[in-house]
Amino acid sequence: MPLVKMAAQQWLESLRAAKKTCLLQDDRRKVHYLFSDGKEMAEEYDHKTNELLVRKWRQKSALGAYGQWEIEVGETPLPVIGALQPDFLKENSSNPVFIRKDTKNSFQWRIRNLPYPKDVYSVSVDNTERYCVVRTTNKKYYKKFSIPDLDRCQLDLNESALSFAHANNTLIITYQKPKELLAVEEELQKELKSMKTTTEGDVECKTQ
Repeated sequence: MPLVKMAAQQWLESLRAAKKTCLLQDDRRKVHYLFSDGKEMAEEYDHKTNELLVRKWRQKSALGAYGQWEIEVGETPLPVIGALQPDFLKENSSNPVFIRKDTKNSFQWRIRNLPYPKDVYSVSVDNTERYCVVRTTNKKYYKKFSIPDLDRCQLDLNESALSFAHANNTLIITYQKPKELLAVEEELQKELKSMKTTTEGDVECKTQ
């Protein structure tokens, strides 16, 4: 078995082996994974389309306390009105905002508050460092970002899978998912659909 396929299969098996709980709420299937190494992953899917809306991770510190959730897919939730914040600094609302919102067949990132015309941007792949890189010819913006899904499955970045568009001051970057990853996601959806799901609270979900 080629290495890339073996790594993808290993990732799928780790998802299957994780302790999972699931909840149906607000037309979202919410799945929580607890892995053998103590890491946690939480995902939210559109209940009708099965599109991934949120993925976030957290793990315990050396002292055993849980850290903050780190968002991989989806937007960081806004702070609760009236809640005490660790500081009073607020990010400038005109600064570029980088978020990932996937579709069924592609990874997609949106960078808001970028007012420059499309011909100013270039988006490329750095296979040595395993990053996608966004540059502007006017030197006003630079961003590099990885695709954790490909890293977990040890799949190479492919420049031909990358494209971008610009509209309403937002740069939209699309990367077509490789067939190996689509196969993993298809198998995972079968696994999730075989789970018992609660609409009242988190309970352990076992495959039937």
